[in-house]
Amino acid sequence: MPTRVVIPTLEVDAPVVPIKAAGRALVPPGDPQQLGWWADGARPGAARGSALVTGHTVHTGGGALDHLDQLSRGDLVLVRTSRGWIEYVVRGVEIFSKGITAQRAQQLFSQTSRGRLVLTTCTDWDGVRYLSNTVVTATPASR
Repeated sequence: MPTRVVIPTLEVDAPVVPIKAAGRALVPPGDPQQLGWWADGARPGAARGSALVTGHTVHTGGGALDHLDQLSRGDLVLVRTSRGWIEYVVRGVEIFSKGITAQRAQQLFSQTSRGRLVLTTCTDWDGVRYLSNTVVTATPASR
Protein backbone atom coordinates (compact mmCIF):
# COMPACT_ATOMS: atom_id res chain seq x y z
CA MET A 1 0.00 0.00 0.00
CA PRO A 2 1.36 3.46 -0.84
CA THR A 3 1.90 5.81 2.08
CA ARG A 4 3.53 8.84 0.43
CA VAL A 5 3.98 10.42 -3.01
CA VAL A 6 6.85 12.78 -3.80
CA ILE A 7 6.97 14.78 -7.04
CA PRO A 8 10.28 16.66 -6.94
CA THR A 9 9.55 18.90 -9.97
CA LEU A 10 6.40 20.24 -8.28
CA GLU A 11 7.80 20.20 -4.72
CA VAL A 12 5.01 17.83 -3.70
CA ASP A 13 5.52 15.56 -0.70
CA ALA A 14 2.11 14.25 0.36
CA PRO A 15 0.77 11.43 2.53
CA VAL A 16 -1.46 8.84 0.85
CA VAL A 17 -4.50 7.08 2.32
CA PRO A 18 -6.61 4.30 0.79
CA ILE A 19 -9.97 5.38 -0.67
CA LYS A 20 -12.93 3.61 -2.28
CA ALA A 21 -15.16 4.69 -5.13
CA ALA A 22 -18.56 6.09 -4.23
CA GLY A 23 -20.65 4.65 -7.03
CA ARG A 24 -18.65 5.39 -10.17
CA ALA A 25 -16.86 8.42 -8.70
CA LEU A 26 -13.53 8.38 -6.93
CA VAL A 27 -13.55 11.12 -4.32
CA PRO A 28 -10.17 12.32 -2.97
CA PRO A 29 -9.63 12.74 0.78
CA GLY A 30 -11.12 15.93 2.25
CA ASP A 31 -7.70 17.31 3.21
CA PRO A 32 -6.31 18.96 0.04
CA GLN A 33 -2.74 18.18 1.18
CA GLN A 34 -3.49 14.44 1.32
CA LEU A 35 -3.74 12.06 -1.63
CA GLY A 36 -6.00 9.05 -2.04
CA TRP A 37 -5.03 5.69 -3.53
CA TRP A 38 -7.87 3.65 -5.04
CA ALA A 39 -7.68 0.58 -2.82
CA ASP A 40 -9.69 -1.60 -5.22
CA GLY A 41 -7.16 -1.05 -8.01
CA ALA A 42 -3.57 -2.11 -8.53
CA ARG A 43 -0.90 -1.50 -5.92
CA PRO A 44 2.18 0.51 -6.84
CA GLY A 45 4.82 -1.83 -8.22
CA ALA A 46 2.28 -4.40 -9.45
CA ALA A 47 3.08 -6.05 -12.79
CA ARG A 48 -0.46 -5.34 -14.06
CA GLY A 49 -2.95 -2.54 -13.67
CA SER A 50 -3.04 1.16 -12.86
CA ALA A 51 -2.19 2.23 -9.34
CA LEU A 52 -4.54 5.22 -9.25
CA VAL A 53 -3.75 8.16 -6.98
CA THR A 54 -5.96 11.24 -6.82
CA GLY A 55 -5.99 14.48 -4.91
CA HIS A 56 -7.61 17.87 -4.82
CA THR A 57 -6.74 20.99 -6.72
CA VAL A 58 -7.67 24.20 -4.94
CA HIS A 59 -8.24 27.17 -7.24
CA THR A 60 -6.91 29.54 -4.57
CA GLY A 61 -3.86 27.35 -3.89
CA GLY A 62 -3.01 24.79 -1.24
CA GLY A 63 -3.93 21.55 -2.99
CA ALA A 64 -1.23 18.89 -3.24
CA LEU A 65 -1.89 18.47 -6.97
CA ASP A 66 -2.55 22.12 -7.88
CA HIS A 67 0.13 22.06 -10.58
CA LEU A 68 -0.11 18.46 -11.79
CA ASP A 69 -0.66 19.69 -15.36
CA GLN A 70 2.84 21.22 -15.29
CA LEU A 71 4.57 17.84 -15.21
CA SER A 72 6.44 16.82 -18.35
CA ARG A 73 7.46 13.57 -19.94
CA GLY A 74 10.55 12.30 -18.11
CA ASP A 75 9.77 13.90 -14.73
CA LEU A 76 10.08 11.62 -11.70
CA VAL A 77 7.37 10.56 -9.26
CA LEU A 78 8.37 8.62 -6.15
CA VAL A 79 5.93 6.40 -4.26
CA ARG A 80 6.70 5.11 -0.76
CA THR A 81 5.30 1.71 0.19
CA SER A 82 5.97 -0.68 3.06
CA ARG A 83 8.69 -2.23 0.85
CA GLY A 84 10.47 1.05 0.19
CA TRP A 85 10.44 3.62 -2.61
CA ILE A 86 9.30 3.00 -6.18
CA GLU A 87 10.53 5.42 -8.82
CA TYR A 88 8.25 6.23 -11.74
CA VAL A 89 8.90 8.25 -14.89
CA VAL A 90 6.13 10.40 -16.38
CA ARG A 91 5.17 9.14 -19.84
CA GLY A 92 2.16 11.35 -20.53
CA VAL A 93 0.19 14.35 -19.26
CA GLU A 94 -3.30 14.81 -20.69
CA ILE A 95 -6.26 17.05 -19.91
CA PHE A 96 -9.78 15.78 -20.60
CA SER A 97 -13.20 17.31 -20.04
CA LYS A 98 -15.03 15.59 -17.19
CA GLY A 99 -17.33 13.87 -19.70
CA ILE A 100 -14.43 12.45 -21.72
CA THR A 101 -12.69 11.31 -18.53
CA ALA A 102 -15.84 9.38 -17.57
CA GLN A 103 -16.21 7.90 -21.08
CA ARG A 104 -12.56 6.82 -21.19
CA ALA A 105 -12.22 5.77 -17.54
CA GLN A 106 -11.85 2.07 -18.33
CA GLN A 107 -8.90 2.81 -20.63
CA LEU A 108 -7.35 5.63 -18.57
CA PHE A 109 -7.44 3.67 -15.32
CA SER A 110 -7.10 0.17 -16.82
CA GLN A 111 -6.53 -2.73 -14.49
CA THR A 112 -5.27 -4.94 -17.33
CA SER A 113 -2.48 -2.67 -18.61
CA ARG A 114 1.17 -3.21 -17.75
CA GLY A 115 1.83 -1.93 -14.24
CA ARG A 116 1.83 1.84 -14.04
CA LEU A 117 0.99 4.81 -11.85
CA VAL A 118 -1.85 7.15 -12.79
CA LEU A 119 -2.22 10.50 -11.01
CA THR A 120 -5.37 12.54 -11.52
CA THR A 121 -6.92 15.77 -10.29
CA CYS A 122 -9.40 18.40 -11.37
CA THR A 123 -8.41 21.38 -13.49
CA ASP A 124 -9.93 24.18 -15.57
CA TRP A 125 -11.72 26.21 -12.86
CA ASP A 126 -14.49 28.35 -14.38
CA GLY A 127 -15.25 30.33 -11.22
CA VAL A 128 -17.88 27.86 -10.05
CA ARG A 129 -16.55 24.35 -10.70
CA TYR A 130 -13.78 22.38 -12.35
CA LEU A 131 -14.54 21.41 -15.94
CA SER A 132 -11.68 19.01 -16.69
CA ASN A 133 -9.27 16.44 -15.28
CA THR A 134 -5.51 16.24 -15.57
CA VAL A 135 -4.38 12.62 -16.01
CA VAL A 136 -0.68 11.77 -15.64
CA THR A 137 0.57 8.32 -16.59
CA ALA A 138 3.95 7.08 -15.31
CA THR A 139 5.78 3.78 -15.62
CA PRO A 140 8.42 2.26 -13.35
CA ALA A 141 11.84 3.81 -13.96
CA SER A 142 13.40 0.35 -14.28
CA ARG A 143 11.56 -0.20 -17.60
